[in-house]
Amino acid sequence: MRFSTIRCAGKEVASVATPKGLVLIETINSEVKKDWPTDMQTLIQSGGIFTMNQWYRSGGKAKVERMEAIPFDTAEYAPLIRKPAKIFGIGLNYADHAKDLNEQTPTGFPGSFFKPYTTIIGPGDAVNLPLLADVCDGEGELAIIMGKEGKNIPAENWLDYVAGFTVSTDMTSLDILKQNTRFLTISKSFDTFFGLSHQLITPDEIENIMELKVRTVINGEVFAENFVKNMTFSPQFLVSFLSQIMTWLPGDIISTGTPRGVHIHDGDVIEGQVDGFSPLKNPVVDLKLH
Repeated sequence: MRFSTIRCAGKEVASVATPKGLVLIETINSEVKKDWPTDMQTLIQSGGIFTMNQWYRSGGKAKVERMEAIPFDTAEYAPLIRKPAKIFGIGLNYADHAKDLNEQTPTGFPGSFFKPYTTIIGPGDAVNLPLLADVCDGEGELAIIMGKEGKNIPAENWLDYVAGFTVSTDMTSLDILKQNTRFLTISKSFDTFFGLSHQLITPDEIENIMELKVRTVINGEVFAENFVKNMTFSPQFLVSFLSQIMTWLPGDIISTGTPRGVHIHDGDVIEGQVDGFSPLKNPVVDLKLH
């Protein structure tokens, strides 16, 4: 299934993509007498995303495609979820990105950091370059949305715990980070420093996650791109290995790393792209200039 969060009647609500547009889960509930949660965060955290997908694949798809839909080009999109318990970022997961920052590619343990959910913005929302920083970059990434609570997850079962995948953009204040590596959390945690797409695609819709290409795009031009298969730590490894350290909760986000980040400035548009997903675009505003 392909889900989207959109704004409708003053709320951020969940919808399902069909060839003719987006069908609200509220509409689906009314038509087929179901009571699935109508926002993505609750749908994921309740486990409803799995039962709904099973229904959809067992005949529900044809029913949804006959329902009233909101055209894609008239929908107002919002971030997929607003308040995940954890946003866990993976740093330097491509060798090219490590070279770009004059760093060694991590071995054994992935480069890691947390971001607060107050960093989240959605499609079209502005990235605000903070007053405290002078040099910032943005990075397009593939993100994993966890769907079940899990601890010590076997690698071969990793997808059983995944609700789906989406696109993210991760921002960093490089000048703060370069002062001291212990400032990593500060450099990553400014408000608006995590772009999150409106879209979630369930694992059964993706033929081979390792063959997807991830791109960082600036002002419409591809700045860097690479395949998921070239990650140092694969999505399968990240879900399984990190579950030995922390318990995954439904709705947790793993932003899996970028092929390369790009410096961003006032007036730029930073974009994350992943094959098969809607691009995630965000304008950049330097607060010092406005």
